[in-house]
Amino acid sequence: MSRRLPTRKEALSFLVEAGCSAGVVRHGKTVATLAVKIAESCRKKGLEVDAQLVEIGALLHDIGRSKTHSVNHVIAGAEIARSLDLPDSIISIVERHAGGGISKYEAERLGWPVKDYIPQTLEERIVTYADKLIEGSRRVPIRQVIQKFSRFNVPWSSILRMKKLHEEFSPLLRDLDANNNPS
Repeated sequence: MSRRLPTRKEALSFLVEAGCSAGVVRHGKTVATLAVKIAESCRKKGLEVDAQLVEIGALLHDIGRSKTHSVNHVIAGAEIARSLDLPDSIISIVERHAGGGISKYEAERLGWPVKDYIPQTLEERIVTYADKLIEGSRRVPIRQVIQKFSRFNVPWSSILRMKKLHEEFSPLLRDLDANNNPS
């Protein structure tokens, strides 16, 4: 059941072979860069985090966009990941990164298999949060993300989960940004 993580090169090949556009691949690379920085920051704070899982999960999180650009891309992506015999840890990242996560009740309303799609592990939460901060291949502020999701009638509970992720990881981002932009 515990299969090995693909390499970065293999993950990128999976995206291309699945039919992801160059924009989706670029987005995955940008999310992976930010997510790995967050993971490294977590590690410096004494948290146990698998940075390789974060990187590969972030690269592959939108593989389902090869089939659809709706929120259902997480379901399509999980199916693709299973067909590639990827580890469960990658499948979970792919399946749980939509919005701030999708509850069992929200999944039922979407017509998805009824279960929670809320990120559980530290690695899942990091990829979900990094994904929210990257639009295309550029970083955007969380307030812009929340405004956008509000306009698209994303359930308020999902927006609250996004805010919770922001509370968890924004101090790490401030540290990263301060180190990258010394005054």
